Amino acid sequence: MTDMFQQLSTWLHTVFVEQFSGWVVLGFFAQLCFTMRFVVQWVASERARRSVLPVAFWFFSLFGGGLLLIYAIHRQDPVFIAGQALGLVIYIRNLWLIANERKSAGPAEG
Repeated sequence: MTDMFQQLSTWLHTVFVEQFSGWVVLGFFAQLCFTMRFVVQWVASERARRSVLPVAFWFFSLFGGGLLLIYAIHRQDPVFIAGQALGLVIYIRNLWLIANERKSAGPAEG
């Protein structure tokens, strides 16, 4: 049992201490930004008492996904790169659709 804890301790030290760098800080910050989109969506849905996707969801997706793509390129992870790159296309398209919808709606009357 002690050997298992020693192996776990060594692994944790290797992963979280020895590999620590500015890139790891960027990766964690990017993941935080990416996660915030779910928090924003959850809060907006709770307030509306229905499922909604606020514009902030797409901006957090774009920002967090872009930073995660940079991190994935640095790590040279092809799966991570492909997934984040495709996501960016989707986030930009949704923001484009929202902007076009708002533009065609014109100024609010009231």
